[in-house]
Amino acid sequence: MKKAFWNSLLAASVLAGSLWAAPASADPVYVKVRPPAPIAEVKVTAPGSTHVWIPGFHRWEGSSYVWTPGRWELPPRPKAAWVNGHW
Repeated sequence: MKKAFWNSLLAASVLAGSLWAAPASADPVYVKVRPPAPIAEVKVTAPGSTHVWIPGFHRWEGSSYVWTPGRWELPPRPKAAWVNGHW
């Protein structure tokens, strides 16, 4: 009985401590160099009729851009539409 009580008390204190923890905030990143032009890709056949093509893009990696190739993905919900990133 005592062990269950102490385990419950420990769990409650951990939960309470996590509720008061300050959320981590990310500092804004300012990139002064425009990304390179997109790389022409060849779309492979879609794995299914409901998949949508997400084109490749250049991703900032702290000191330079890195190409992320395009891919087929299932939409998160019916009638969702993909909107390319922009800046």
